[in-house]
Amino acid sequence: MSRLSYREGMRQALREALAGDPRVFVMGEDVGRYGGTYAVTKGLLEEFGPERVRDTPLSELAFVGAGIGAALGGMRPIVEVMTVNFSLLALDQIVNSAALYRHMSGGQFSVPLVIRMATGAGRQVAAQHSHSFENWYASIPGIKVLAPATVEDARDMLAPALADPDPVVIFEHAQLYNVEADVSETRSTDIRSAAVRREGKMLSLITYGGSLPKTLEAASQLAEEGIDAEVVDLRVLRPLDMATVLASVRKCRRAVVVDETWRTGSLAAEIVARIAEEAFYDLDAPPARVCSEEVPIPYAKHLEEAALPQPAKILAAVKTVLGR
Repeated sequence: MSRLSYREGMRQALREALAGDPRVFVMGEDVGRYGGTYAVTKGLLEEFGPERVRDTPLSELAFVGAGIGAALGGMRPIVEVMTVNFSLLALDQIVNSAALYRHMSGGQFSVPLVIRMATGAGRQVAAQHSHSFENWYASIPGIKVLAPATVEDARDMLAPALADPDPVVIFEHAQLYNVEADVSETRSTDIRSAAVRREGKMLSLITYGGSLPKTLEAASQLAEEGIDAEVVDLRVLRPLDMATVLASVRKCRRAVVVDETWRTGSLAAEIVARIAEEAFYDLDAPPARVCSEEVPIPYAKHLEEAALPQPAKILAAVKTVLGR
């Protein structure tokens, strides 16, 4: 066992990828000399040089497009987009190019591209740096969407993402970078499965990414009140591992989905719909959702906290579902 932060886990994964495959290179704004906006790539330029760790112009459309071209040419690029809000400038490249090449070429071409981006709020950096658009990307056929929420997943998900022949988007919640944990030296992470992070039998709490620590905190508080909640970490947002979700729901017979995106059109809405379609008669109560308030994320700390899912909101939703 060794103790790592989420940031160090990501950096270790990048270092191993660069050292293990000469086709791998990292590109993005400030990833080289500055060491990355969130210090994930710190030290990699000195270790691997400017050909492998490339600072780019401030144009997401251009450097994501360059990554797609490199992937089509046989390389294994890892493109860092500073924050999910800025990825919207590259949506044409991601949605209309990377995600479609395999389908439109009849399987002749693939785009083995990994795009990393920070997501989420809670740091008082205002609306243009704080939103969560994971559900948008999770609705796009042709890509895989990952949301590592633990240090182990931060370290271990990159390798199978690079091995995938199609584009993979990795969302790293900015609130997780400083989280530390003891991690095993063995590597067993896949990019197909959800994970049960806490066993329970009275209610399923389903979440992902930056909402996992809050959900686990809420589950601990519920346990003190005699409410035994199970916590399911989705981990992979496309394709969704509904088998794990439904197994938990059928066991616990009640469900609350915690999702930092806005309630309208949220990933939580998709999950609740699938639960209703596939496990309706296993439920003892309607499923509930805890999502962000439908406002641009505020700058003021107290307003930002009020806009986001919090343990207290999760507790309130659970007690409503339990009829307490």
